[in-house]
Amino acid sequence: MRYIQDLREGDFIKNEIYLCKSKQILTGKSGKQYVSLILQDKTGTIDGKIWDFNNEIKQYEAMDFVNIDARVNSFQDALQLNISRIYKSREGEYDPENYFPKTTRDVEDMYRKIKYYIGTIKETNLRQLAEEFFINDEAFIKRFKEHSAAKSVHHSFMGGLLEHTLSVVNMCDYYAANYPIINRDVLIVAGLLHDIGKMDELSSFPRNDYTDEGQLLGHIFIGANKIREKIKEIVNFPGKLSMELIHCILAHHGELEYGSPKKPATIEAMALHFADNTDAKLQTMTELLSTGDSKEEWMGYQRLFESNIMRSTKGIE
Repeated sequence: MRYIQDLREGDFIKNEIYLCKSKQILTGKSGKQYVSLILQDKTGTIDGKIWDFNNEIKQYEAMDFVNIDARVNSFQDALQLNISRIYKSREGEYDPENYFPKTTRDVEDMYRKIKYYIGTIKETNLRQLAEEFFINDEAFIKRFKEHSAAKSVHHSFMGGLLEHTLSVVNMCDYYAANYPIINRDVLIVAGLLHDIGKMDELSSFPRNDYTDEGQLLGHIFIGANKIREKIKEIVNFPGKLSMELIHCILAHHGELEYGSPKKPATIEAMALHFADNTDAKLQTMTELLSTGDSKEEWMGYQRLFESNIMRSTKGIE
């Protein structure tokens, strides 16, 4: 199988199978219609174009697996497939494991570390809250282990939510150890719960796209609401403690323009924002540096970072 990350300009691929993530019929400047696709395997996605409708041998739709013949071209500094033949694959011709990106880390080992952190929480109400989600709710645990943390940009793979959450909690633990003024229990539980709304904001694989709830409400509101409802089930959960925890969730994007309903007003909320932002940015950079020709030092201007990115010495070894 030719994985998308291994394709290079000028390559010709024949009878390769990819997941058709999306399909659109568009009209070009000349008035002629063409088909625009996004194709996916576990290493990434690539745009595909069908300029002649006769190249579509059998009917297929978005989320179908498709066999294609295509030439790899470059358009606006990105690879693109010029498809000369395409048809729907038959079940048994492909292994789904090759098409859904997933974490390279051990899922059960990461989950054991999540449980370890819960075991270190001293405040009984906060510990019970964390246990209700991560210990007692089997359906939640299964979804949490499998879910992505984003549609794209960072941790957009199966197990990405678990991986991101653990990285954030690791940093929260570090902050609490080095700044004793921080309420560690609040920060650790906030780190554990800060992105649980993404399980409803995004659909599961293979689609991994925004749900209606995600589009209309967003994961911050969804997550804060889920936490608040669970807190109501815990007898005598302190009201001020509840507000401080939920504030962390509402403020974890740090700025109003980045989707936070509130800016951080407590040191725990500030620390959570820094941990979340650090992991998101460094993972995004990691994923970026893993693409393209590893011998190329400069990677060009990257809009997300507003900078021309260079591979450092370690990155080109």
